Amino acid sequence: MPTDSSEYRSRKQFYDQMLTIYGRKPVLEALSDSTLPAYKLHLADSNRDDGIISEIKRVADSRGITVAYHSRQALSRISRNGKQDQGVALDLQLPSYRDYQTLLTSEKSNQRLIALDRITNPQNLGMIIRSVAASGITGLILPKNGCASLSPLVAKASAGTLFKAPIYYCDELGACLEALANAEFSLATLSSHAKQSLLDHQPAQRSVYVLGNETDGVSSGIAKRCAVQLAIPMHNGVESLNVAITAALIAFYQRP
Repeated sequence: MPTDSSEYRSRKQFYDQMLTIYGRKPVLEALSDSTLPAYKLHLADSNRDDGIISEIKRVADSRGITVAYHSRQALSRISRNGKQDQGVALDLQLPSYRDYQTLLTSEKSNQRLIALDRITNPQNLGMIIRSVAASGITGLILPKNGCASLSPLVAKASAGTLFKAPIYYCDELGACLEALANAEFSLATLSSHAKQSLLDHQPAQRSVYVLGNETDGVSSGIAKRCAVQLAIPMHNGVESLNVAITAALIAFYQRP
């Protein structure tokens, strides 16, 4: 199939939006929530058909979800965690997970986004996603390379908001930011060394706030792409805030 065909792009987008969770209790909880778009249930053919496995199958059947059976080895390749999947995995679709390039063609005049540079802690990523979902800002830019991947741990930390938050993916953050800058987005980075306070900043109509690694902050290459540097005023000798707290401040305080 040609990679530039509409059918190929549609299929690629469908699979890009897929998240596989695992474990008997997490899968049963996800299946029991009818608002979560489940695609396919995967079971090890060695599972005993009793207890929670029986309940998982019953709920999947009541929702009309396809069930596929696999060897334990094949299932571990699907879950990517054979030691903890307990013979169960579930494909869920993330309807609000899309290519960042859709931002370039959007006609919305007011757009405010948070972009992540090398955020590797799943707990932090999940909490950031929760703030993005709750605040109503345009969304989160999440690179596929260099950041924690969307996973069951992230889903748990987000308290279920992973399936509601608008998330825009890219391969590399640098190329994404360059494209957004060319589309007249204002790029700002958070730095403890910046002279301008976040609280005094008047955002442009189309703004991206870049948050950096939990230890090193924003990488130098990414920082050079950002025309605006902002700091959060700190007191009592405290040097910095957790990146998830910083994301919450941006999401709720700043108004386009």
